[in-house]
Amino acid sequence: MKIVVSANGADPDAPASPVFGRCPTYIFVEMEMAGKDRPLKFEAVENPAINAAGGAGIQAAQFVVERGAQAVITGNVGPNAFNVFQSTGVPIYLFGGGTVRDAVEAFKLGKLQSIADANVQAHAGMGMGRGMGMGRGMGRGMGMGMGRGMGMGRRAGGAFPQTPPAGSVPTEPPASPGEELASLKDMAGGLREQLAEVMARLDQLEKGE
Repeated sequence: MKIVVSANGADPDAPASPVFGRCPTYIFVEMEMAGKDRPLKFEAVENPAINAAGGAGIQAAQFVVERGAQAVITGNVGPNAFNVFQSTGVPIYLFGGGTVRDAVEAFKLGKLQSIADANVQAHAGMGMGRGMGMGRGMGRGMGMGMGRGMGMGRRAGGAFPQTPPAGSVPTEPPASPGEELASLKDMAGGLREQLAEVMARLDQLEKGE
């Protein structure tokens, strides 16, 4: 069985990447050769979609499927990549942090959780513009407040309640605590991926790539 791990480096001791579509490298591992006392049989391949203007998740997912991946290990997957994997029958497993080797070992021991849906929202463009938060992402999320009544408005498909002006009649009932919790969790997932993209890009720039 061949699995693929999103990575921030080109060997099994590199950190596993928390993002899928724009991670620097994919490391493919033959699980039949993955023994505790033997070196991993792996192949590190540069992500061809990392600098894509748009649709990076779809391109990246198609790329790893075409290279024979039968399971994916990563930190976050958007809806576009998820749909590709779902249509091809490739399961996705979440890995919270550590090296690629750690991820492989956790997968082998059955410690990783598979997901039945995307766990972050889709992002547009490279991320340094609209996706990563200088514009639509963190610009609306971080810049306009995270609480009730601070004017956050609407982000990534979720509406957050605002305090109505004095004397006005609200057009819809306030969100329940459960709805607000779900919306905030959705926003947090998107922010985690955006932050991971920022860190990955900073790492690239520091290395002169």
